Amino acid sequence: MADNLSNRGPQDRARVNVNETHELRYWTKELGVTEAQLRAAVAAAGTSAQAVRSYLGK
Repeated sequence: MADNLSNRGPQDRARVNVNETHELRYWTKELGVTEAQLRAAVAAAGTSAQAVRSYLGK
């Protein structure tokens, strides 16, 4: 099933997907970080939202 682009939040709030524009917007706003910071956190900590939050100190 294709992503519903009218849905502004992530499909799975337990995972951070940096490959979808609408999810990038959601997570950068939610975590108060830039796109580059978010991508670096995902690269370092993985896609788990909890791990990314911990890595960023949130």
